[in-house]
Amino acid sequence: MAKIDSFEVEVSGGVISGSKTGTGPPVVILHGGPGLSDYLDSLGEELAPRYTVYRYQQRGLLPSTTSGPFSVEVHADDALAVLRAVAPNGAVVIGHSWGGYLAMHLAAMRPDLMLGLVVVDSVGVVGDGGIADMARLIQERLPPESTERLEELDEREAAGGSTPEDALESLALTWRARFADPANAPTMPPMRISLDCNIDTWNSMVDHLAKQTVANLLPLVTIPAIFVLGAESPIPPSHGLASAALIPGARAEVHEGCGHFPWIERPGVVKTAVDSLNSL
Repeated sequence: MAKIDSFEVEVSGGVISGSKTGTGPPVVILHGGPGLSDYLDSLGEELAPRYTVYRYQQRGLLPSTTSGPFSVEVHADDALAVLRAVAPNGAVVIGHSWGGYLAMHLAAMRPDLMLGLVVVDSVGVVGDGGIADMARLIQERLPPESTERLEELDEREAAGGSTPEDALESLALTWRARFADPANAPTMPPMRISLDCNIDTWNSMVDHLAKQTVANLLPLVTIPAIFVLGAESPIPPSHGLASAALIPGARAEVHEGCGHFPWIERPGVVKTAVDSLNSL
């Protein structure tokens, strides 16, 4: 197993803590959520034999700072601080899910700090980015008993009485619905969540989508970019394709038999995408 080193980067309100493993060209991976603990161990392990992989826990949960404010702008500032510290000459940035939206935001604002962009089954930047479709498709894929319990948890959240345990239970109930083959989906790994970070960052992202902040700037991005999308993802690939179409020269791959976690469902597809950028 590759040696893992830790790092810390000073940011507003504290530090961002992360890990470094592998050797080779630098890649920085942004996990999804928002407000979730980093779950990208397996992707990092896949990339480490060829790349120097930097992962970090986003703001909201220990060992990184737990303080806010929690917004797209603050998360972007954190990511830029990490990039400057660990890869001052630039790195390929890989983002999954919410992390993919964050990566596109970085590319729109500071492409000079990036050598390339890999977006892995992310919320898009056109319209609502697929948020409504995702909610609908996940609901359709759930068994009746899960739907009933999820409705109870949603009502509790709407009433302002939700807890982190409730949020994690909701995630667990919908976990298998995010895969192309729910019956054979892997068990959800241990997770933590910051509700404040999740809610505030999500609302900030929705606000940016309404303003089309990133969509308006992506046509100016000139770094190489590739989108890795799951054909059976609850975020229909049309949303990723629409985002990719905004970036001059960007490529998009829609992988059959994949849902929201392509590197788990078809190991190697994300690494191959990163390889293709580094061969340019």
